[in-house]
Amino acid sequence: MKNEANSENQAPTIQAMVWYKEEDWEQLHRMFTDSHLLPQSYDDWLERAEKMVTQIEAAGDVVMKVFIDPVTFPLWCKKKGREMDMNARTDLAIEVATMQSFGSKV
Repeated sequence: MKNEANSENQAPTIQAMVWYKEEDWEQLHRMFTDSHLLPQSYDDWLERAEKMVTQIEAAGDVVMKVFIDPVTFPLWCKKKGREMDMNARTDLAIEVATMQSFGSKV
């Protein structure tokens, strides 16, 4: 547990968060092997996700939204030998955020 003195002196953490576009929601929802764990509607998912963003930012951290799309996500999963589930979505978000944060700069 952080105390207030520590949290003021620490740099914010970047937290990768899986994000969806409304127009991709239904197609992705059908693809996910664990879609039963997600809200049925995009609006319900968005409400829940925005609450999480608010909580993360209130704690002083930064959210990096990583969009999952119905074209590149299945290709990434196939390349990695992964199921299209929450673990794969999370790992992809972390991979993208890491590449964007620490990628080589020309």
